[in-house]
Amino acid sequence: MNFAGEGEGKVKNRALVGSDSDVVESDQGRGGRGRARRVDDDNADSEEVHEVQNESHENIQEEQPQNNDEEQLQMQRKVKMLSNEERITIYQLLLQKSVDGKLPQGVKESVASSFSVCRKTIDRIWKRAKESETHDVSHKKTKNSGRKRVEIDLSQLREIPLSQRTTVRTLAVAMKTNTSAMYRLIQSGAIKRHSSAIKPQLTEEGKRLRLEFCLSMLEGIPHDPMFQSMYNIIHIDEKWFYMTKKSERYYLLPDEDKPHRSCKSKNFVPKVMFLTAVARPRFDSEKNVTFSGKIGIFLFVTQEPAKRTSVNRVAGTMETKAITSINRDLIRSVFIEKVLPATKEVWPRDELGSTIFIQQDNARTHINPDDPEFVQAATQDGFDIRLMCQPPNSPDFNVLDLGFFSAIQSLHYKEAPKTIDELVNAVVKSFENYCVVKSNFIFLSLQLCMIETMKAKGSNRYTSQHMQKEKLETEEQLPIQLKCDPILVQETLDYLNNN
Repeated sequence: MNFAGEGEGKVKNRALVGSDSDVVESDQGRGGRGRARRVDDDNADSEEVHEVQNESHENIQEEQPQNNDEEQLQMQRKVKMLSNEERITIYQLLLQKSVDGKLPQGVKESVASSFSVCRKTIDRIWKRAKESETHDVSHKKTKNSGRKRVEIDLSQLREIPLSQRTTVRTLAVAMKTNTSAMYRLIQSGAIKRHSSAIKPQLTEEGKRLRLEFCLSMLEGIPHDPMFQSMYNIIHIDEKWFYMTKKSERYYLLPDEDKPHRSCKSKNFVPKVMFLTAVARPRFDSEKNVTFSGKIGIFLFVTQEPAKRTSVNRVAGTMETKAITSINRDLIRSVFIEKVLPATKEVWPRDELGSTIFIQQDNARTHINPDDPEFVQAATQDGFDIRLMCQPPNSPDFNVLDLGFFSAIQSLHYKEAPKTIDELVNAVVKSFENYCVVKSNFIFLSLQLCMIETMKAKGSNRYTSQHMQKEKLETEEQLPIQLKCDPILVQETLDYLNNN
């Protein structure tokens, strides 16, 4: 008996591992027909089990979409909140279907299905109506519900020093709240961002000179004051243009390598000084450019032979070097040898009889308006060109500092120059490609700045105003000269007389 039991166990194990035919043959070889029958019975049972499992799996797959629909319906029922009007409608419907103050079986379920809510909600409405003497079924979330928002007293912001308002984090610490609350206030407009730029310091004498300069640009005083067209004024100034910026922002894909930039010293990035001269452009009646106003851009560089051989060039190769020491003699030579010839070459021929003014700032290297050498060269060939100085510490009265330089600087950075020659070519290309229409806009911005200066009594503490120049240009309503308020002009004159 023990051997038979061991034989049966071996047959069952083999039935799980091998095929049915292999097991039957092995049993017949031992002479065990009864054991083979038992194996067949076991196989039949296993097939039935597999069939049952397959049927149950198919039933589960068929029932799964129904379960998903029920779960979605339950989620909709959970998030839905009935309004007071809907609750009153439900109560009136239940009241109509009630019999002697009781609801028949199935009424609550049908009403709950009609309004896509659960049965418990219907129970609560019916119960509240029974408990209330006035049958009030309105919800209790009408006035005071949900998490209470913490109110922030914005008046204490005025007492916080500006040094503690430079970042959102420091401001949140000073306000004793979190950064998320600060970002919400900024997005809502309760707190605004402001970038503060350092402006030149002005004395009382400087403010007076600024007011006098603004009045000198007006015509028709005092009844109909209007700014001059400024067609006969050439704005001139110098600027250093750098090879690259210390910090640059790029937009990359996640799998791209981060750009690596290097130089010998980030405090001494290669640079070149340019002297730029521009005037106001002219247009005909059909808006075609008759004079671009671009007198020229002149660079301060020199050509020197390389002293030693390197991987880039052999000794003796001519290299472009930037002139870093600028003095008055150099400026005088540039004015006489480059600026004046360029002006005489491109200036409109129909305006040769008018006086041309070259406006410069009060830099120490600039020449005096009555410089003999310049006056002699400026009055030749039938031209009358004179120098004039803008008020001290007033870059907002020069169109180059007001917007022209920043525009061509952003354009030349897109070229990504690597050498001095590439830098020179990039700056000259940016100057030539700058839009003439936008150059005309800057002259109108200059007139707006002068109006704001008179309002601020000569101070530079004002906000530049906008007049939607592009829109007016599209509508062909852009003015050439801006009008000035006669009252403002009279107030400016009284202020100068009293001070």
